[in-house]
Amino acid sequence: MIGWKFAFSRRWAGYLVLTIIFGAACAGLGMWQFARRNEALVEINKVDANYDHTPVSLTEALPTLDSFAESQKWLPVTMTGTYLIADELIVRNRPMNVHPGFEVLTPLLLADGTVFVVDRGWVPTGETADAPGPVPAAPSGEVTVIARLKAGEPTLPGRTASGNQIATIHLADVAERVGAPTYTGAYGLMASEDPAPATRPAGVTRPVADEGSHLSYAFQWMLFALLGFIGLGWAVRQEFRNLNADDPEERTRAEERARRIAARPRTDAEVEDDLIDSTH
Repeated sequence: MIGWKFAFSRRWAGYLVLTIIFGAACAGLGMWQFARRNEALVEINKVDANYDHTPVSLTEALPTLDSFAESQKWLPVTMTGTYLIADELIVRNRPMNVHPGFEVLTPLLLADGTVFVVDRGWVPTGETADAPGPVPAAPSGEVTVIARLKAGEPTLPGRTASGNQIATIHLADVAERVGAPTYTGAYGLMASEDPAPATRPAGVTRPVADEGSHLSYAFQWMLFALLGFIGLGWAVRQEFRNLNADDPEERTRAEERARRIAARPRTDAEVEDDLIDSTH
């Protein structure tokens, strides 16, 4: 009887190493999916905690020009000032519901001389894809704005812009264009303005609370890792049976397995296969 000695050969050691590598890779992908789900849950919690919060004053939420914490994302802030319409900027490549378009940034000059950047909303492309259609004008004179906070964006290497268009909402660059002390920690997605104009760009809607399929994908990757070891065990067992087929004990077990298979009810698929075979 050969027994299990073959399982300690170099060949099977190699199979074991490959299975461990496969299992580790699957486990790593599963943990990555868990991390992605946690990130989604954090974003959902920010929306739940802040989106419908009672507006707070801008200076209370952001005591300095560079203040902002990620936990403040979507928090409504209120401020009063005058739009710097001449310094209005258009952000390129901003799709909404798969439609191409632009976002409209209008700096708001506050009473203390500082400037807060307000994203007044989205407008579609115009006759050409490189320019928007008509942009609804911001109200002139003093206006009270409620906007939801959002962090500024990084610069994008290789992305350039000209005129009043910008490629990304990098607040330090916007501050240079405005030429006045500007809030660079965060900008605001406009919720309302008073007095309200007759028309305004399309506003941002509440983000959908969707954590995605990360949890199910994570469990699938973990299952794949487990199946790798189960498959290795099955292969070892099959080789054991093949190598020890002449052993009386193994022959007895093989006959018992054959009897159990013969005694079980036949499936419809097996009956159909026999009928098909009989016709050939």
